[in-house]
Amino acid sequence: MLTTYVRNKYDLHWQKIIFAAVTGILVLGFSQKSQAQRYKYKRIYDEFYDEKLVHFGFLFGFGDARFNLYHGPQVASPSDTSRSIVSPGNFAFLVGGIANFTLSKHFDLKTGINIALYGREIDYRFNNSPNYPPELRESTWLEIPVLLKLKSQRRGNSRMFVDAGFKLGLEANVRKNAATTTRLNTKTGDFSIEYGIGFEQFFKYFKFTPELRFSHGLVNMYVAPTNPFSYSNAIQKLNSHSVTLYLMFE
Repeated sequence: MLTTYVRNKYDLHWQKIIFAAVTGILVLGFSQKSQAQRYKYKRIYDEFYDEKLVHFGFLFGFGDARFNLYHGPQVASPSDTSRSIVSPGNFAFLVGGIANFTLSKHFDLKTGINIALYGREIDYRFNNSPNYPPELRESTWLEIPVLLKLKSQRRGNSRMFVDAGFKLGLEANVRKNAATTTRLNTKTGDFSIEYGIGFEQFFKYFKFTPELRFSHGLVNMYVAPTNPFSYSNAIQKLNSHSVTLYLMFE
């Protein structure tokens, strides 16, 4: 089985953005720690935050979404029609609500409901023929993540955390023009594992939390076409994949 994982120039652009986001989170964390050590007194905001059972908030997310794509054996044909099939990364946007439950000093349970806009794409590339027009599925998803968060000891008004869990997704709407002009069809439900790293910064009236999170779909979302001559017959498996920068406010 041949697995295709090819990034185009847009993927390289998003890698730079993601690297810059991670670097910014780490630099902000270390700068807050050094400042806390430099001054003997620093005002603590929302000092009894962790004594509350539940906190609510909202979030925005900006990310890169694509398919992890697996070829069928017919792709390796040496004929003029031999081809490769790739899924380049496309911009994704999310907005949603947060519910954070305090379990203990170092553990929280985090969930909520998100509305996500995805435009996942399949590109067909031929050896000796013009490339076939890409197939794009633009859709709106309703997502419910459930994550267990491990948080570090609070240092002044900041602390780091990691989290991991799963996400349930349901496709709520597909753009009409995408549905009528593309032959790409996928399942309308998904189940993903997720993990991420983030930084909490407490302010006077709210807590700001940037987080970089990775999502890997476990469901084979590929739906075989009814047309036996469709190019997508060369696909064997499609799994969702995304890398998202979340900006959360509680």
